[in-house]
Amino acid sequence: MAPAAVDLSPILQVMLAGALIAAMALAWVWFRARRTGSRNWLRAVTVLTLFLTFDLVLFGAFTRLSDSGLGCPDWPGCYGNASPVGARAEIHAAQSAMPSGPVTHGKAWIEMVHRYLATGVGALILVLTVASWRAHWQRRAVADGPSPWWPTVTLLWVCVQGAFGAFTVTMRLFPAIVTLHLLGGLFLLVLLAIQVHQQSLASAGAAPPTQIDARTRSGLLLVAVLLAIQLALGGWVSTNYAVLACTDFPTCQGSWWPAMRFDQGFEVWRELGMTSTGDALSFAALTAIHYVHRLMAYVVLSALFLLAWRLSRFDGLRKLARWILVLALMQLATGLSNVVLDWPLIAALLHTGGAAALAVCLTWAICSSQVGVSVPQARQRRHLPDANGAVRGVRGAQ
Repeated sequence: MAPAAVDLSPILQVMLAGALIAAMALAWVWFRARRTGSRNWLRAVTVLTLFLTFDLVLFGAFTRLSDSGLGCPDWPGCYGNASPVGARAEIHAAQSAMPSGPVTHGKAWIEMVHRYLATGVGALILVLTVASWRAHWQRRAVADGPSPWWPTVTLLWVCVQGAFGAFTVTMRLFPAIVTLHLLGGLFLLVLLAIQVHQQSLASAGAAPPTQIDARTRSGLLLVAVLLAIQLALGGWVSTNYAVLACTDFPTCQGSWWPAMRFDQGFEVWRELGMTSTGDALSFAALTAIHYVHRLMAYVVLSALFLLAWRLSRFDGLRKLARWILVLALMQLATGLSNVVLDWPLIAALLHTGGAAALAVCLTWAICSSQVGVSVPQARQRRHLPDANGAVRGVRGAQ
């Protein structure tokens, strides 16, 4: 018999597994930072949570790409058990009936490890929220310290992510839900990156935000918006399995404008592989999904290259500019590899990881800069005394 879509009986055991992961992470942080203050401890826990969330996004991509999203077709456990160990008989029966189907012993473990890690990240965010409010109430934070509302919002968002994770299973990989689940994970990274940056600013000797011109600041925000749109389009490609709709480059199916069905491809509320009327999704619809993502990639990559050049002119942002440039090049290489090498798993994972890293880098750049009177060093006006002691302005070389 098929399991119930939602079975809450193993939820305490799954939560216990997540709590164990969080406890191990906290013990490691405590061991390394036991001689520092509470603020440094909070920053260390936030950095570790950011790192584990990045791992969670990658492991979620691995779960999807290995076709393990329904490895345990109920939620939050596996056939009413806290692990695949207790569901060996049910998994064996499903695997025997369909050896290449979504339920196998390996896929069940991949799915459950993803849930354990997600629960552990949620537990760490809960700890961060409680600790931040405790420090706030006891007035341990300085006046310009990080606000406890950021971890609070993050905690609320991780609960939303848990709901999307449940719907991913119970709605049988509904493309809109899976895409929102991916975007929610990336937004969780953004929230945690903001908190790490705030805690860095509150530490002693931290550098102030870099002063940049209004045009560069506007360009930075615009590129962040473009990247968010491209991440949504990339998630839509992945969740609809449209990567191989075009297997040549720079053309698609030997044409610069192949046959496409935009009405079907971008019909949001429908089941996987189906239209809203219950018909099978056409190949032209998959082509439309793929090709729009490719065309948008040209725009976003060009914008990233231009942004990296603009940011490299400011001393405090040069390292970030190099990271943005390297990640943009990596996205180009892995995106091409997915097309011409028949969607290799490692390239697909690196493509997801690069997208997540770009989101973090752009967030850090936004937090590390503000509009000011300063201009790039090459354009600064230096005031030098002349032979008579008078001050004259000399414009630096371009």
